[in-house]
Amino acid sequence: MVNCEQTTLICVLLSVHFWAPTFKWGISIANIADFAKPPEKISLPQQIAVTCTGVIWSRYSMVITPKNWNLFSVNVAMAGTGIYQLTRKIKHDFASEAEPVVAKE
Repeated sequence: MVNCEQTTLICVLLSVHFWAPTFKWGISIANIADFAKPPEKISLPQQIAVTCTGVIWSRYSMVITPKNWNLFSVNVAMAGTGIYQLTRKIKHDFASEAEPVVAKE
C-alpha cells in the first residue's frame, strides 16, 4: 500500500482528483467534434447543461484547497465549447429564419 501523506506523482495518479477531470476531457473533446454537426442537430438542453457545468465547476475548482488546475482547465473548456455550441444553435433557430413577407397593398 502506498502512503499518500505527501503529494507525490504516484499519489496524484492514484487519486480521483486526477482521474475524474482527466476523463471529463472526453466530454469537451466530443463537444469539439460536434462543431462539424449541423446546428439543427445540436441539443439545446445538453449544451445548456455542459455550459452550466463548466461555469459552476470552474469556480469551484478555484475555491477548493489545493487548487485543481486539471479540473479548472477542463471546465473552462466545457464552458467555452458549450457557449460556442449554444451560440450556433441560437443563431440557427432565431437569426436564420426566413425574412417575413411584407403584405402588398
